[in-house]
Amino acid sequence: MRRAAGAALVAGLLLTATACVSGESADGSAAAGTEPGGASVTVRLDWAYYNPESLVLREKGWLGTTLAGQGAAVTWTQSLGSNKANENLRAGAIDFGSTAGTPALLARANGTELHTVDVYSRPEWSSLVVAKGSPIRSVRELKGRKVAVTKGTDPYFFLLQALETAGLGADDVTVVNLQHADGRTALERGDVDAWAGLDPYLSQSQIENGSRLIYRNLAFNSYGFLNVSADFERNHPELVQTVVDGYEKARAWIVAHPDDAVRLLAKESKVSEAVARQQLTGRTELDISPVPGDEQRAVLDRIAPVLVEENLVPDRTAVDGALDSLFLPEYARKADPS
Repeated sequence: MRRAAGAALVAGLLLTATACVSGESADGSAAAGTEPGGASVTVRLDWAYYNPESLVLREKGWLGTTLAGQGAAVTWTQSLGSNKANENLRAGAIDFGSTAGTPALLARANGTELHTVDVYSRPEWSSLVVAKGSPIRSVRELKGRKVAVTKGTDPYFFLLQALETAGLGADDVTVVNLQHADGRTALERGDVDAWAGLDPYLSQSQIENGSRLIYRNLAFNSYGFLNVSADFERNHPELVQTVVDGYEKARAWIVAHPDDAVRLLAKESKVSEAVARQQLTGRTELDISPVPGDEQRAVLDRIAPVLVEENLVPDRTAVDGALDSLFLPEYARKADPS
């Protein structure tokens, strides 16, 4: 049963996405450069509520201005979760996708040609939560229960690790695969018994509806990864550096202007400032090294056996090969946030 479920998940993760870059205007410039052969150069980025730097860059227009000077344009596509970012990267709909660390590793191990070039946050963005008034108090009590989660994202891998602490596995619960916002709705309606949630929806459910955390563990949350398609990195290393520089400028701005950043997150994600503040200042660490390396690898090494056990990757060799080739730290090392 576990093998069948794992195979179905892998198949879903490897589906070619049909989503295209949204029709939003570029963040400051409509200029386009040329590649050999006369094709225009457009840097296609994603933005997400779980990626605060992306919100700042999209709002401020810094990348559009800088890239225009390099003969490039910018477009933005929203990612509703790491699974969607990976789908769009695999389909060639975006060049840069923001994910949690474990989904990036999973995608790489299953053949998606991507590299991590920046670590944009160390968040505690996922926990196990039950609705207000629920009798459930522990992970062990989830046995035989319905748990909402978005497969292929950090909350899913958080759930697997949390279950393991109680001697349980994915087969011991009924996993209800819903996108993050829908998981919150299902929990509050009573359609599921628990939810492996993601901020800002997790904070919103907790603050506004009295939902209660039954398990949290920062170590089970993988870092926020900015990933680039291998083709784009190979063909446009100078543009990759510009994007990473932009991310570091945005990070510095958030650290220096936390109240403004909270207001921006609240506006974009349509949540209260109290919810945005809990997510951004209470559960997200930004003052970290952006260079992907040993700390991130240690987190991914810990989750690797779970990926193999759940049949989400071909074997441990595939995971190890993905880990050996996932990080390109040189861009973050050279980042200039000015």
